[in-house]
Amino acid sequence: MTVSDLDSGYMQRALSLAERGLYTTDPNPRVGCLIVRDGKVVGEGWHLRAGEPHAERHALAMAGEAARGATCYVTLEPCSHTGRTGPCADALIAAGITRVVAAMQDPNPLVAGQGLAKLRAAGISVECGLLEVQARALNPGFIKRMQTGLPLVRIKLAMSLDGRTAMASGESKWITGAAARRQVQRLRARSSAIVTGIGTVLADDPALTVRVADGLVNDYPGAVRQPLRVVLDRKLRLPLDAKLLSEDGDVLIISQAQPALASALQQRGAEVLTLPGSGSGTDLRELLKMLAERGCNEVLVEAGATLAGAFVREQLFDELVVFMAPTLLGSSARPLLLLPEIATMAEQRRLQLTQVEQVGDDLCLTYQPAAAN
Repeated sequence: MTVSDLDSGYMQRALSLAERGLYTTDPNPRVGCLIVRDGKVVGEGWHLRAGEPHAERHALAMAGEAARGATCYVTLEPCSHTGRTGPCADALIAAGITRVVAAMQDPNPLVAGQGLAKLRAAGISVECGLLEVQARALNPGFIKRMQTGLPLVRIKLAMSLDGRTAMASGESKWITGAAARRQVQRLRARSSAIVTGIGTVLADDPALTVRVADGLVNDYPGAVRQPLRVVLDRKLRLPLDAKLLSEDGDVLIISQAQPALASALQQRGAEVLTLPGSGSGTDLRELLKMLAERGCNEVLVEAGATLAGAFVREQLFDELVVFMAPTLLGSSARPLLLLPEIATMAEQRRLQLTQVEQVGDDLCLTYQPAAAN
C-alpha cells in the first residue's frame, strides 16, 4: 500500500495534535496520533506530559474496538521499550491495527527503528517518512539531544534599529513593544531551561518565569511548565531577595565559589553546582552537556552582550532570535554582542536568515549559523 494525498491530510492532523504538547511534554518529544478506519477518524490523541500515556494510547482508548483493522498515523515511531509507560508498539499490535504510517524514526537509541521492526514482525504494514520535515520541526531539541548529547540553544536578543540593547547606563526597559514581549513568553514556555548571567540578574532583577497572561495558556491545553532557570554566578553574588528565588520553579546556580558560600542560597531553594571553568567563566559546553543529561531539550539564553557573545563565539548556538524595534539608541548605547575584534571581512561571521515575522511594531528575525562553504 502506498502513501496517498489522503494519508498526508491525516498526518497533518496528527502533527497539529502533537503541537498541543509544545509547552508540556518536556523532556519527552511532542507526538500526535490519529486512528482511521474505513475513511473515518475513530481515535486521536497527543502526548501531554512525561509519565502520562503516550499519544498512541490516548488514540487507542478513544477508538476502542474500532481500532481493529484500522490505520494509525503517528508523528514519531512508536516506542518499543518500557519506560514510565509500556511500549506503544505492543499496544498497537494488541489493538489489531493493520497499518502504521509514521512521520519519522525515533532518534532515541532505545528505539531507533526497533518499534517499526516490531510492528513489521507482527505483520503490520509500515511506512515511515511522511511529512518528516514538519515532524522534525516539532522536536528539534529532542532530536539534537538524542543525536549529539547537547540541547538546542536559542539566544534571544532585543535591539534597536542601530543594533543597541541598552543605554550606556544599563537602562533597557523597554526597547520592544508588548507584542514582542508576549512572543518571548512563548519562547520561554517551550524551553526546558533559561540561562542568564549574574550581570543581568544584578542589573534587571528578572524573574525569568513564564507569565501565563495574554492568552498564552489558551494556545495549548495543559498547565504551563516553568523552565529551569540557570544563573552563571561564579562568585555567588546572587542576592537572597532576588525575584528568581521568590517565583515558582527551580533555580540552578553555576558557581566556582567555596561551598560554604552556597548554604544561604540553598536555604532559599536554589541548587548550587560547580562546573569546570577558567578564570573568565564557566565552560559552556560542559554546561550544555549537564543540562542535556538532565533532560533539557531546548535552552533559551536570555543574557547580556558578554554571555550571549560567548555562546556565539564558541559556536554553541542553533538559533539567534532577534527582536528589532523601530528606534535608535545612539552610538554610546550598549552593543548587541561582545565578540573578539574582527579585523578583516574574511573573518566575518555569516548567518542564515530563516524567518522574518512582524510582531506588533517590531520585527522578529530568526537566524541560524550559516553552513560552511
